[in-house]
Amino acid sequence: MKSLRLDQDLEQRPQRAASVLGETLSEFIRRAAVERTDDFADVLGVVNGRGGRARNTGGAFTDVIAEAESSG
Repeated sequence: MKSLRLDQDLEQRPQRAASVLGETLSEFIRRAAVERTDDFADVLGVVNGRGGRARNTGGAFTDVIAEAESSG
C-alpha cells in the first residue's frame, strides 16, 4: 500500500472527477495509474542500466563545459 500527499488543488481535482464518474477516489487514482503506466508498457523493463551512471553526470558535464570554454 502506498500513501500519497497532494497539495490542496491537486487533492480536490481528482476527488471532483471521481465524483462525476461515480467512483471512489481510490478507484479513480488506481485507474489513472493504470492508464498512465500503459503509455510506457512498450519500454518498461527494456533497458537495464545497472545503475551508478547518474553519479558520473556532474563530472562529465563539468568536463564538457570546461572543454567548450577552453576552445571558445
